Amino acid sequence: MKPFRHAAIAAALLLSGTALAQEPVVGAPSGSVRGTREGDIRVFKGIPYAVPPVGGMRWRPPAPMQPWQGVRDAKDFGPACVQSQSRTPTSVYSPAAPLPVSEDCLTLNIWAPADAKKAPVFFWIHGGALSGGSSREPMYDGRKMAEQGVIVVSINYRLGVLGWLAHPALSAESPQKVSGNYGLLDQMAALAWVKHNIAAFGGDPAKVTIAGESAGGLSVMFLMESPLARGTFSKAIAQSAYMVAMPELKKQAYGAPSAEAVGTMLAAGVQAPDLAALRGMDAQTLTDSAAKLGFFPFGVVDGLVLPTQMVDAFDQGKQAPVPILTGFNQGEIRSLMVLAPKAPATAGDYEKAIREKYGEFADAFLKLYPAADYKESILATSRDALYGWTTERLARKQAAIGQPAWVYLWDHGYPAMEAAGLHAFHASELPYVFGNLAPLPPKWPAMPEGDRPLSDAMLGYWTSFARTGTPGAAWPAFGKARTYLHITDAPRAESGLMPGMYDQYEAVVCRRRAAGVAWNWNAGLASPKLPPRAAGCD
Repeated sequence: MKPFRHAAIAAALLLSGTALAQEPVVGAPSGSVRGTREGDIRVFKGIPYAVPPVGGMRWRPPAPMQPWQGVRDAKDFGPACVQSQSRTPTSVYSPAAPLPVSEDCLTLNIWAPADAKKAPVFFWIHGGALSGGSSREPMYDGRKMAEQGVIVVSINYRLGVLGWLAHPALSAESPQKVSGNYGLLDQMAALAWVKHNIAAFGGDPAKVTIAGESAGGLSVMFLMESPLARGTFSKAIAQSAYMVAMPELKKQAYGAPSAEAVGTMLAAGVQAPDLAALRGMDAQTLTDSAAKLGFFPFGVVDGLVLPTQMVDAFDQGKQAPVPILTGFNQGEIRSLMVLAPKAPATAGDYEKAIREKYGEFADAFLKLYPAADYKESILATSRDALYGWTTERLARKQAAIGQPAWVYLWDHGYPAMEAAGLHAFHASELPYVFGNLAPLPPKWPAMPEGDRPLSDAMLGYWTSFARTGTPGAAWPAFGKARTYLHITDAPRAESGLMPGMYDQYEAVVCRRRAAGVAWNWNAGLASPKLPPRAAGCD
């Protein structure tokens, strides 16, 4: 028995040594990491890209990581950044279980082909209204993208009050006299990490495509505006992004208080007499309390990180001169009903309200969003005010600075989605883009395996754009014909994206900007009265 026992132990040791040898180790400038293999793809999870300012250091820019000694295991996702755990259980986006969260959350994940050499990089920024979400979401798994020859990087960044609070005391202690935008600075720190380290994984730091959906798409636009991010990416993908009015650091703007004033009110609301008290609060308690008080995280116009309103930056051609792929979903609002105003009792009530609010624009508005089908018109109005107008604006403004743009309209449905009344809902394109039709959040309509060919097409477009700067010959650039890819059961190129939609919102927003009135989801029945004609508008 003894020789057999010794032989078994030796065999086990040999097998474990072989398995260990198969685990990929990369010696990056920031430190060596050991990951795992999934077929021909090397996977590294939970790599710290910056020192998180936590507790008493809270609300400061992320500090660079010092290179670590030895080999760090990178086999598990890092915790999500602190966020409210009180999500609606019936939401299509609610995870199966609460996410593990921590203030120590500034990590990224990498999926890289085993033979990658100067491969293009797809840098993913998750959505979640800047208040929730995580890079560990199963639908963001990058393996199938990496099989197309790109390196996928996904990141966590600070959320909610911990990532986006501005306050006079924070501005006073800052060398640049600014505050807020900490989550955006995290994204920039992750891009800086990629620039200095991705070559060790086989990536090309000169070929980085920033990409994101919803708040991730918003973040892409922030990065395109910010001079501090210039040179860290070469292409951009913005899915369901929204170019709405932004708070300004020290002054009231477009009917909203300054970001510092909001921070002062928040501190009073949580009974924190000073900055030390705010920093001394438990992170989860503070996050939950801020959410209950109505704190809405957003990028702040501070003159430095975000120099001006996004609409102004793009009008003036000051955004990053990069190719863009952008689009939105036909049914965006079907899963975001909180953004739609309550429907009136009758079509007549709807038309009367629209005529009162839109004045001389009412006929054109009602042609686009008719009273005859006013419940659908309400959904379409909120969709276009946020996502449709932004999509076309991004394409037009990039074209104006000599950069190509590709536009899509996601209009795909399948039986379970239609049964739930969620045709082409917000974010429903994501499993197709990443090639991950399962697993999905428990309330997400189950997707048919028969949709795999459409997913393969979407995966091909996105990775082709990251590799070459174009999604392929089957998808013509936007151009003067306003060509876009209409994605139903199969993609097809069409011209003239929603005729009249862009001109309608551009004219309304122009008047609002001139009159100091905000523009966001306050459209249609939720619209304030149309401001008077202004120079340069209409």
